[in-house]
Amino acid sequence: MVIKQFSILSGVTGVVVLIAAIPLLFVLYSSFQLSSERWIGLWSTRLPDLLANTLWLGVVVAIGCLLLGVSSAWLIARRQFAGRTLALWLMVLPLAIPTYVFAYIYTSLLADDGWLGMAWVALFGEWLAIPDIYTGWGAAFILSLAGFSYVFLLARVSLMQASPSMEEAARMQGATPFEVFWRVQLPLLRPALAAALAVVVLHVLSDFGAVSMLQYQTFTLSIYTQMEGRMDHQAAAGLSLVLVMMSLTFLVLERFFRNRQRYFSSSRARRFQARKASGHELVLIWSCLGLIALFAFILPLIWVLHWSWQAWSEELIGTEFWDYTRNSLLLGVIAASATVIVALPVALYHTRIRSWLSSCYLHLSSVGFVLPGPVVALGAITFVLTQLPLLYGGMVVLLMALVVRFLPLAVQSQEAALQQLTPSIEQAGRVLGAGPLENLWRVTLPMVRGGMVTAWVLVFIDVLKELPATLILRPIGYDTLPVRIWIESSEEMLELAAPAALMLILATLPALWIMMRAERSRC
Repeated sequence: MVIKQFSILSGVTGVVVLIAAIPLLFVLYSSFQLSSERWIGLWSTRLPDLLANTLWLGVVVAIGCLLLGVSSAWLIARRQFAGRTLALWLMVLPLAIPTYVFAYIYTSLLADDGWLGMAWVALFGEWLAIPDIYTGWGAAFILSLAGFSYVFLLARVSLMQASPSMEEAARMQGATPFEVFWRVQLPLLRPALAAALAVVVLHVLSDFGAVSMLQYQTFTLSIYTQMEGRMDHQAAAGLSLVLVMMSLTFLVLERFFRNRQRYFSSSRARRFQARKASGHELVLIWSCLGLIALFAFILPLIWVLHWSWQAWSEELIGTEFWDYTRNSLLLGVIAASATVIVALPVALYHTRIRSWLSSCYLHLSSVGFVLPGPVVALGAITFVLTQLPLLYGGMVVLLMALVVRFLPLAVQSQEAALQQLTPSIEQAGRVLGAGPLENLWRVTLPMVRGGMVTAWVLVFIDVLKELPATLILRPIGYDTLPVRIWIESSEEMLELAAPAALMLILATLPALWIMMRAERSRC
């Protein structure tokens, strides 16, 4: 009976994984349809510049996130000062702002009549031009502000959980504070920084909103242009294949180097106690953290609130805006619910059956991590046009793409909860006569409810912010908040784009609150 139950579970998991792999399989299939002449044409024209731009952007953003994330994490983790909790939230809240909202805000702020543009002219006059945001450096600045919080979160946890014995030994040997940081603290942070940089670089490789608004040519923007502008799905698939190979290569290298950078600390080891900051240190801390918070959250928030108030006072927020909000919320609820449901058998099978097959299922279900939104949309369109043409242009295609895109989030959250569930509890239910479905409904699901709620919230928030897949696959006339931000920004309608951006930020705050509760319990 048990073998039969796990055979059914394995079959269901296989179906889910096959659906998750559909975009990748059809991207491979479409790219193989390209003739050798067209491949040579891509390599001789588009690919060298796209590779150079994308790799350069990934390296610069990684360095920027390291500088911002590690410095802010060290100040908050190693010093006790007034307003420490506020500073912690200010370093995390940039995660609530999508990259395309960041880009839209700063293109407005750095315009000749923008707040920062006018401040720049007042400070430097006409002899020093306002920085041009429509460059690679502008894209790197935006993506660094949007992504440094990932580095901050992991670096802060690692610093707070580290044992102080190594640092004390280094100081006893005469090491200066800088030498302690460079030769002791930073090497111990390498595993956490490797994981954080993996997230940052994958976000850079898959980003569409910021680079498209700043007109900086990367793979994602070129894929979208090939699909929507030229209707050349085969060329888009070829570019997608190169981008997927880049992402997989980076993940393999990151895993290899992280495995060589392990260190172990006793669970009973003494934890580091933050030292109270002196008066001069307090000024330095808040100068540094305040400057980061100003550009990463405070200034964008003030801008969004200002233009949202303008729209409200001028009665520009009509019933259409609430229709867009309803569409976004409804799409988020349906997609998050579907994703959590289909992720459950994958997490359950990998947790209960540790085998090469369950590991393969887990890795294949994580395809969404290395497939940007345009690539997932391309795979979904290709599959539907070849196999189910009647579904083209409907909500089913969009929902399928969103489920594939964010399935890894749901699988990881539920797997973490299932790993804490003792198998004997489920065995007790079976001994008492409960069938597989009854045991799942009455025993397993109530015990892992917290992990499922976390998974649902995370997927819901990411669906709300998703732009490229929704932009490409949405039914005609079905606009969401990100789509309206895209449309209004292209027409420079500040008063109409700001309320949609504000609504996205407000909708993201519950997920950040849940995440911060989990961080406090770990630290």
